[in-house]
Amino acid sequence: MVDVMLLAQLFLLCLIIGLMAFGGGYATIPLVHDFVVDRFGWMGTQEFTDMIAIASMSPGPVAVNSATLIGYHQAGIIGAVMAVIGMALPSLLIAWIIVYMVKRFGDRQSKWLQSAFDGLKPAITGLIIYSALVMAMNNGLTQTWDSHSSSQVLIFLASLMAFLFLRIHPVWIILASGVVGIVLYS
Repeated sequence: MVDVMLLAQLFLLCLIIGLMAFGGGYATIPLVHDFVVDRFGWMGTQEFTDMIAIASMSPGPVAVNSATLIGYHQAGIIGAVMAVIGMALPSLLIAWIIVYMVKRFGDRQSKWLQSAFDGLKPAITGLIIYSALVMAMNNGLTQTWDSHSSSQVLIFLASLMAFLFLRIHPVWIILASGVVGIVLYS
């Protein structure tokens, strides 16, 4: 039998994260980590990092994929459903409100809305960079330096260069990195 309190906790946690998800799922990783690893202890740091990797590789938004995995980890299918509803509900409501406001008020409102978005962009960028640093620390890249760490840094740099300069689609970079990981670490 599923614990109703756990389901409520999953829903509320994902609702809160969904409300703070400006900038997408990657910007919420520090908040999710704080709740899932530090406060509730539902996952260890390595398990959390693996979950983010799986959520990133899976089709769909990383926040919804993460909510699905966390919910399933804690309470099976019902937990996954509750977590996804909690994560998606704020975005749906906010999008509906924005569409309503733009249709109702037109250009007067869109300048205010654009100004708000201009203020959010740098903060979101900072949160995404912070998430990348947390993931790097969780993968051991900043602790002891060994051949495993140096090969991970090379994979990171090659992936970054492939994306920035060769404009290779992220899906291909992810797939190639997985194959390289299998070859190097098996």
